[in-house]
This record gives sequence, structure tokens and C-alpha cells, in this order.
Amino acid sequence: MEQNAYGGPERRKFIRIDYEEPLNYKVCKLETVSKLLSGYTQNVSQTGLLCKLKDHVPEDAVLWLCFNMDTLELCQQIETHSIVIQKGVLTKVVRINPRLDGCFDVGVCFITREEKDQGFVALCNKLNKEKVRT
Repeated sequence: MEQNAYGGPERRKFIRIDYEEPLNYKVCKLETVSKLLSGYTQNVSQTGLLCKLKDHVPEDAVLWLCFNMDTLELCQQIETHSIVIQKGVLTKVVRINPRLDGCFDVGVCFITREEKDQGFVALCNKLNKEKVRT
């Protein structure tokens, strides 16, 4: 059963490719960075991923997504300037929609090295000091 069927003109700038793989993630805040959560990728585009997560995460939250090596390499090929730390990539939540099954569709964009002026480099350094484990 499809939720929120949209019948208007296509609004996406980039095509999506279905790509379902398991992932682990952390919400990059002091209170939650030590908690490893899991979910799945659903599709991938030039600017980010759509993920299916069991837990609600706030819009604009920074997520560290950890994948198998094939998926990580795919992300690096799509966004060559992405920030890769400890076998994972940093992303930012751009949208979240509840699903009928109780999970959430979470759209994330890749955080790039060019965005270092937004404080992401400090976050990267903190994650490295925390010795993020997968």
C-alpha cells in the first residue's frame, strides 16, 4: 500500500536508483554518539540516500552512516567530496516521513568537505576521538 501518492509533475533534480542494503548509524550528538542503531538504505541519488529507520531522527540532525565496503565506495563515487570517517560517511537529515509500518523514511544528503565552515570538521574530530566502533 503506497503512502502519500503524489500525482503531480516530477520535482526531483536527480534520478534515484533502488539500492537496499543494511546500515548502522549514529546520531552525532554528545548524548547519542555512543548508541549504534540500524536500518536500511532504500535508494541512492547524486546528492544522498533514502533510508528506512526504526527510530525518529530530527530534521537537520547529522548522522554517521556505516555500510559494507561496496556501499561506502558507491557513496564516495557519487559524492567525491564526502566526509568518510571510520568506515562511514557523514550525512545530514533533510526530510523525515513516518511510514505505515511504524518506521521512518529518512532522506539524507552527503556532507562534503566544503561544508567545514558549518562546524562539521569539529564534529568529525570529535567522532575520531570517540573511536567510533562498528
